[in-house]
Amino acid sequence: MSAPHELAADFPDHTDRIHALRETDAHFRALTDRYHAANRAVHRAEERIEPVSEAEETHLRRERAHLKDEIARYLA
Repeated sequence: MSAPHELAADFPDHTDRIHALRETDAHFRALTDRYHAANRAVHRAEERIEPVSEAEETHLRRERAHLKDEIARYLA
């Protein structure tokens, strides 16, 4: 089962561009890698696979949102 908020689902019109940027732009690749790690951590916390404190879960969600905003600016 994949975690919700995958980039391909959140930016369906940009999947080709996301793939191309990941191949050619090291900074963008690092952003998306960090996003995927944060997204997986949020999903594991929400599903209680890896329980964390409420404060840590909030921090993870904010980090994911910040990274998603940066990715959206790249794609704009």
